[in-house]
Amino acid sequence: MNSDTPSPRAEKSASREAIREPAEERSVFHASRLSARLVYEVIRRDGEEELNRPTVSLIWSGLAAGVLISLSVLAQATLHAHLPNADWAILVESLGYSVGFLVIIFGRMQLFTENTITTVLPVVADRSVSCLRKMLWLWGIVLLANVVGCAIASGFLSLPNVLSPQMGDSLLAVARHATEGTASANFYRAIPAGIIIAAVVWIIPAAQGNAFFVILGMTWLLSASGSAHVIAGSVEAGLLIWNGDLTISEALGRFFLPVLAGNVAGGTAVFTLLTWGQVKNEVESD
Repeated sequence: MNSDTPSPRAEKSASREAIREPAEERSVFHASRLSARLVYEVIRRDGEEELNRPTVSLIWSGLAAGVLISLSVLAQATLHAHLPNADWAILVESLGYSVGFLVIIFGRMQLFTENTITTVLPVVADRSVSCLRKMLWLWGIVLLANVVGCAIASGFLSLPNVLSPQMGDSLLAVARHATEGTASANFYRAIPAGIIIAAVVWIIPAAQGNAFFVILGMTWLLSASGSAHVIAGSVEAGLLIWNGDLTISEALGRFFLPVLAGNVAGGTAVFTLLTWGQVKNEVESD
């Protein structure tokens, strides 16, 4: 027999290796962490899909997100009403703040602060006026829909007999704490919130089955640290407006506009540009 001819046993072994390799490769792929390049690509494609969604879909999705973010305020107020007046209570109370974010993110609804990274990456990659125009249009539609949803939710929660007097007082206490401060102070404390929400968007593709804990932990941090979120904060400002504790002009000038600017600065100018820096050379080489 020719010594170069493989034996039947060797052929069987080679066949088994050929069968095993694809399975092993799949196992290695699922066990390994996603690279920054792959995370970027997941978010960029998601952003492109969002930029091309019909306007009507964006409106309804943004409206639903604005209404349902009130669950964060309601859950936080519920915990506030039943916790003692102690320094550590805010750490437990802030767990309630995660409820609305969990519903919205898992429900794939349009939340303005998520779009400060999701829809920005396609613009950074494409660098065209048409893509920038699409992003600004989406931002305007989603922000307006979110705020209208917040106004509806806060108005409903302010109606007599919807909540008990104790819960009503707790809601207002939470709202006052969240919206206090000067315009400049609110701008600066909104920057970490923008970074935190952008970080959630960036981490989720690699989190796989742990996305629930990522959202829970990061949004808990947002609340516990005293950072300001423009959409959840709009529910809180709305509660104070409906109750007569805050005028619309005060809410806009001292809270809404500074917090909006801070969230965008944190989510886009800081986080998105830093993450783009991680993958810029790889993307451009492709």
